[in-house]
Amino acid sequence: MRLYWWPMPLLLLLLVLSFSLSCSSVGDSAEARNTELLLERVAAAPRLELESTQLAMEPPSPGWEMEMVSSVAAGPDGVFYVLQRGPGADPVLAVDFDGHVLRSWGAGLYSIPHSIRVDPDGNVWTVDSGNSHIYKFTPEGEQLLHIDVGEMPEKESPFRGAADIAFAPDGALLVADGYGNARILEYTAEGERVREWGSAGTSPGELNLPHAVAVDERGVIYVGDRENGRIQTFDREGRFLGMWDGLGKTYSLFTHGDAVWLGCHRLDQPNGSPGWLMKLDRDSGEVLGLVETTGTHSITVTGAGDLLTGTRPNLVLWFRALRP
Repeated sequence: MRLYWWPMPLLLLLLVLSFSLSCSSVGDSAEARNTELLLERVAAAPRLELESTQLAMEPPSPGWEMEMVSSVAAGPDGVFYVLQRGPGADPVLAVDFDGHVLRSWGAGLYSIPHSIRVDPDGNVWTVDSGNSHIYKFTPEGEQLLHIDVGEMPEKESPFRGAADIAFAPDGALLVADGYGNARILEYTAEGERVREWGSAGTSPGELNLPHAVAVDERGVIYVGDRENGRIQTFDREGRFLGMWDGLGKTYSLFTHGDAVWLGCHRLDQPNGSPGWLMKLDRDSGEVLGLVETTGTHSITVTGAGDLLTGTRPNLVLWFRALRP
């Protein structure tokens, strides 16, 4: 019998390559399974009777130009709040139903404007994913609170901070700190940190870019675990409750009544790809209905049941409920 001896450096290289190929195969198969389940959900779900229109923005002055719409929120006063990333207009825009810019603010505050939310009292909150800062404003744009989340990781990407914010029934703030930190933070309404929880990984309870967060009146926290292609649920102490897999890149969440609304697209497609706005049963995760969309990065539901989202390059999409 002839024996073959491999030089140690070459043997180590072969072992590393074998391990890398094995991990890649596992990753690819998980992505394929997630995509297959997502497409099965899409095929089986009813289409929601919503009419899609674009909210045409009226420039308030010569030279005014809006660029990428990162997030949209609806206030109780019938005003839409838009967060945009272009240098040609203020980052925060208050807009009426006809697309007229009523007021704007925020120039110089942001690195990467990422998420905008309106709390139950009508205050406007924004999240900056470039410097991990959170701002609270009145509807008129007066700054009320500033939270510097901090503890940003060292990474090459300019996205290295918090991604989203939600409001608990008692006024507490839940923050998805997803760009580099796989964690959820809880703050008091006054901006004092209470706790943090979460760790990076793919197992149940672990996170891979928590990009969206929402909470219902029961205190159940829903986390859009974007790169794991799922929604996970937790209690206020961060204890894992369950998860719904096979949802693709889970970009945005919004709780409304007994439903959780989701903006997502296929896990095997690049960021910004067309996808769906889905209505999910908040207990089972069953898809109750959906609409196709080119915007998934944010989602909000108005009191009338309309959906709003933003899409590249500079559009607000308005899905209106069909009314008699």
